[in-house]
Amino acid sequence: MTNALFLFDPAAEGVPVNADELHTGWTLTLPADVRRHALKSMRIGVGEELQLSDGRGLRLGAVVDDAEAGVVHVTSVGREPEPVTRLALVQALAKQGRDEEAVDASTQIGVDEVVPWQADRSIVKWKDGKADRKWAAVIDAATEQSRRAWRPVLAERVNSKGVVAICRRACVHGDVVVVLHQDANETWDGVEEAVRALSDRCLEDGRPRTVYVVVGPEGGISEDEVAAFKAAGALVCVLGRNILRAATAGPVALSLLSRALGRF
Repeated sequence: MTNALFLFDPAAEGVPVNADELHTGWTLTLPADVRRHALKSMRIGVGEELQLSDGRGLRLGAVVDDAEAGVVHVTSVGREPEPVTRLALVQALAKQGRDEEAVDASTQIGVDEVVPWQADRSIVKWKDGKADRKWAAVIDAATEQSRRAWRPVLAERVNSKGVVAICRRACVHGDVVVVLHQDANETWDGVEEAVRALSDRCLEDGRPRTVYVVVGPEGGISEDEVAAFKAAGALVCVLGRNILRAATAGPVALSLLSRALGRF
């Protein structure tokens, strides 16, 4: 069984961020929040193992020496490479927490970036300072739950013009934007073919590229938005015959893409 993982800030704890400077036997004191979660809530005791990560690829294995003081010693050190073909979720704000459900599941699946989208039909309004902290907390919890060494980047909130800009940049940089729309004619097979071709280009030249999955709110993406995204170079497709909720569509699409990219 994989040991529980906890995110922490190495710089704040005086830990070198360069894995080459770290070594087994290194002793450190867990941050207060990690101590509460790992040692109090989960009751990880002396002699038991856990993992620590900075969310940027660093993964430390550690054993608890002193549960009361929160002291552990490092037993393994590693740094995992970031995927060359990245997955991003552009998630429209949705009511009843369905947007956060989508972010939670997508993080567990392996998404690399999350972009909050204030769509034309989004009933929920983004509140700077409050909403971003809430989404960040969801991402942190899901990153730890899935034992990931890479925490998804939470981008700034965009409106529909911002999504158009993402589509245009994608055309310039060789990325792919996939818009999920129930009335589209393009099928998912064509999307996977385009994504596999993108992955092949990444492997050939080593240059990172991103696949964006755009998911609308409960009321769907408006026709004007769909037309603007398509004109800016996005692939507009239907995911399947069943119409999925705002909380489900993104994770399902990302699961299929992860499998196509060999990440599952």
